[in-house]
Amino acid sequence: MSVLPAKDLGQPRIAADHIPWPQKSPTSCPISAVKARLRTAGLRPTRQRMALGWLLFAKGDRHVSAEMLYEEAIRAREPLSLATVYNTLRQFSEAGLLRQVSVSGPKTFFDTNVSEHHHFYNEDDETVVDIPGSTIQVAGLPQAPEGMEISSVEVIVRLRRADGEDIETRMTGGRHA
Repeated sequence: MSVLPAKDLGQPRIAADHIPWPQKSPTSCPISAVKARLRTAGLRPTRQRMALGWLLFAKGDRHVSAEMLYEEAIRAREPLSLATVYNTLRQFSEAGLLRQVSVSGPKTFFDTNVSEHHHFYNEDDETVVDIPGSTIQVAGLPQAPEGMEISSVEVIVRLRRADGEDIETRMTGGRHA
C-alpha cells in the first residue's frame, strides 16, 4: 500500500489506494473527480495538472510513458511542454496517484493502478500490461540491511515473440521497408 505524505503536519497520512475516485461508470472520469483526487492527494489543481490528470485517469487503468502522454496532450491541443509532463508525472507519483514501472534503463512507464501488482513487459512493442491477480508469489526475500525495511517487491516478466520474428517483420508482412 502506498502512503501519501501529509502536507500539513496536523493531518494524518492517507493511503493512496484508499483515496475515493468518484465516477459514474468504469470508463468515465468527470473533471470534478480529477480535481477532488488532486486535492485529496495534497496537490493544487493547476490547469496543467487537471489536463494531464484527465488524460491519465479518464481511460481507467493504463500504463503510459512521459512521451506517450505528451503526444496525447498535443493531440488534445493542450499547450504543455515535455518538461511539464515529466514534472507532473513525478509529482503525481510522489503523491501516490501513479506508480512508476522502470522496465529498461531509463525507460519508465507510469501506472494509474497504484495497488501492489506485477507486470509483463513486451520487448517487441515496448508495452506494459498488468499480470492478472496474484499469480506470482515471491518467497525467500533476503533480510533487509539494519535500519532498513522492504517497502515493496516488483516483478517484471519480459516477453518477446517465441519464433524470433521481430515486430517490423510482422508489420510489413516480411517485406523490407
